[in-house]
Amino acid sequence: MTERTNRTVLLRGGNVYSPADPFATAMLVEGEHVAWVGSDGAAEAYADVADEIVDLHGALVTPAFVDAHVHATSTGLALTGLDLGGCASLDAALARIAAHVGHNGAEVHIGHGWDETAWPEGRPPTLDELDRAAGGAPVYLSRTDVHSALASTALRALVDGLDGLAGHSATGPLSRDAHHAVRRAALAHLTAEQRRAAQLATLRRAAELGIAALHECAGPDISSAEDLAALLALAAETDGPEVFGYWGELGSAGVATAQRLGAVGAGGDLFVDGALGSHTACLHAPYADAEHTGTAYLSAEQVAEHVAACTEAGLQAGFHAIGDAAITAVLDGVRAAGERVGEARVKALRHRVEHAEALDDKTVAAFAELGLTASVQPAFDAAWGGPDGMYVQRLGAERAAALNPFAAMLRAGVPLAFGSDAPVTPLDPWGTVRAAAFHRTPEHRISARAAFTAHTRGGWRALGRDQDGVLVPGAVASYAVWDVAVLVVQAPDDRVAGWSTDPRSGTPGLPDLTPGEPLPVCRRTVVRGRTVHSRG
Repeated sequence: MTERTNRTVLLRGGNVYSPADPFATAMLVEGEHVAWVGSDGAAEAYADVADEIVDLHGALVTPAFVDAHVHATSTGLALTGLDLGGCASLDAALARIAAHVGHNGAEVHIGHGWDETAWPEGRPPTLDELDRAAGGAPVYLSRTDVHSALASTALRALVDGLDGLAGHSATGPLSRDAHHAVRRAALAHLTAEQRRAAQLATLRRAAELGIAALHECAGPDISSAEDLAALLALAAETDGPEVFGYWGELGSAGVATAQRLGAVGAGGDLFVDGALGSHTACLHAPYADAEHTGTAYLSAEQVAEHVAACTEAGLQAGFHAIGDAAITAVLDGVRAAGERVGEARVKALRHRVEHAEALDDKTVAAFAELGLTASVQPAFDAAWGGPDGMYVQRLGAERAAALNPFAAMLRAGVPLAFGSDAPVTPLDPWGTVRAAAFHRTPEHRISARAAFTAHTRGGWRALGRDQDGVLVPGAVASYAVWDVAVLVVQAPDDRVAGWSTDPRSGTPGLPDLTPGEPLPVCRRTVVRGRTVHSRG
């Protein structure tokens, strides 16, 4: 972010989503902070002191979103390059690969988003099929969950000893260490200009969607220290969303690197396991469609050592854990760390667990007990949940229906911070709120208001900034202006929703997020009082 602004802006004639006044129609911003919220009538007193008066014409003003888990460079490459997410078949994917390689002179071609579970063929391309489509060029194509990838023969040749690494396949997708090795080789061929262009594309897209802050989850197995440093520098020098970096490297070395880079935590994608789609999430019982339980990257003892090192350094720790066995390892490790350095010290830092999908009542209670923040992605359920989704294919109906229990987590007092894990799922904040409010398993649904809070204030709370993410006097003026047709109150219990729409309840409304209804369009995004996106 560039230099601070000292301008005074008065917004009036709309609807302001604020707990300070549930009926507010106006807001005053002085410099980087909200100075006042209230009625249009009272706003007249501030008209003479405002440098700018914005007539909202009925638009909705809300706190801007925070995406609590992104990968900016990979997201930008998908936005500007080879995105296989929309391919309806294997043949369509191969055709798109061939077209991209034929019209792009890159030294290494990087793409993302294929998902064989959605294709009629039910399988990824073979190495021979990929090589023909690539025309002999080096190609790296991450699966939609980014925990396995296709690599052409030419790219594989750039990695010495690839066939001896865990997760190697002679003809199919690569996972585990083999995947990390080809990803590093591919990303090493990005020029500084290509990386900057990709990161700018992500920052601009986020601003267009009303996102004021991003948590970048970096690490040696998913990006590089240079990539994170470049992103943090870019965000600091341009008008756009704020970026908070996490560095996912184990132990004292990871803590030192995180501190050197200016990261807010030594975590993010510090992998305890992989992903369900790639059969690498670590489970207590075997997969329904495979005779194994996935992959464990870290033990409970390694988790304990890392949490203790982070706590001693006053730095937030975090772990990627999806499967129930991986989550058990994290909980056991955090408990052990508390015994070593003090439970209160561990709890105070709000250590994070990314994704946290396979929880039961016992593990939900443990999250609350240990003060862990759950950084979760409701769009995963929208993409892979339901009776015919990937979750059922991998786990069977009973285990699949237990995934992502947001309602139980909120009831237990577990802090939720919503994100996209872009490029795994797109930057789409209102779609994320909708996915939580209309979870494919009804018992896991939460109100739209709770989901909105998790995607705004929840991201700030995960950073220890409890005062932000809400439009009240004194709060940071990071907000978004939305074109909306109607404001409603949506909750899983119709009785709650009915009372909340009664004016006596004082409950501010949000856009109608019923599936099929159009999502709000962002008219303006403001970060710390500075406009970073405007549709005019």
